[in-house]
Amino acid sequence: MPDPPHIVSDVMTRPAVAVGRDARFKEIVRVMEQRQVSAVPVVADQGRVVGVVSEADLLPKEEFRDDGPTRSDRTRHRSALAKAEALTAEELMSAPAVTVRPDVTLAQAARIMAKEHVKRLPVVDDEDRLSGVVSRGDLLKVFLRSDEDIEEEVRRTVVSYLFPAVGHAIHVSVRDGVVTLRGRVPDTSLNWVAERLVRALEGVVGVEARLVGEGFRQDRPEITGK
Repeated sequence: MPDPPHIVSDVMTRPAVAVGRDARFKEIVRVMEQRQVSAVPVVADQGRVVGVVSEADLLPKEEFRDDGPTRSDRTRHRSALAKAEALTAEELMSAPAVTVRPDVTLAQAARIMAKEHVKRLPVVDDEDRLSGVVSRGDLLKVFLRSDEDIEEEVRRTVVSYLFPAVGHAIHVSVRDGVVTLRGRVPDTSLNWVAERLVRALEGVVGVEARLVGEGFRQDRPEITGK
């Protein structure tokens, strides 16, 4: 069996920095600068997440600073203008917050980020209380897994499972996360299965399956008629 996939609680940052509903604009900017983050959760009573303030929520204040909005701007950019005039986290935040549970896999969290176009997700418990924050960078930590560790799992969970009779003769190599399989196998119809299983392992960047049938010989001489 493959190793269990990493989940959000394995990589999330805790304790997470957050602000209250009544946090003022400059306080939010200061917190984001000090913690080097692009967004902060907004929490209410007992740490329950009610929204998120991101850099995108703060930028309208600068966008409309020099010149007042025109009548056209007020029609087309109503939401941005409201942000530009906001003073507190409650007025600035995007709500409801897009959150994730700590037991969600990293792949699932990545799909949520892509779908919602966000860079960070507050991690909440069953009562929506803040437990941590997971970022895009956190999700990429699985690619720090060593080549040796990946090779061992490929041998144990893919090669020995699909090709038990000839597994010892299949050469597995991993370089910078790219897995290469070489050797002869009794059933080449399983090659695509092997490639798919290897690609699903955490830390794998790419797969090169060079498995051929047991009767295949690259140096087989050409047969001509007599």
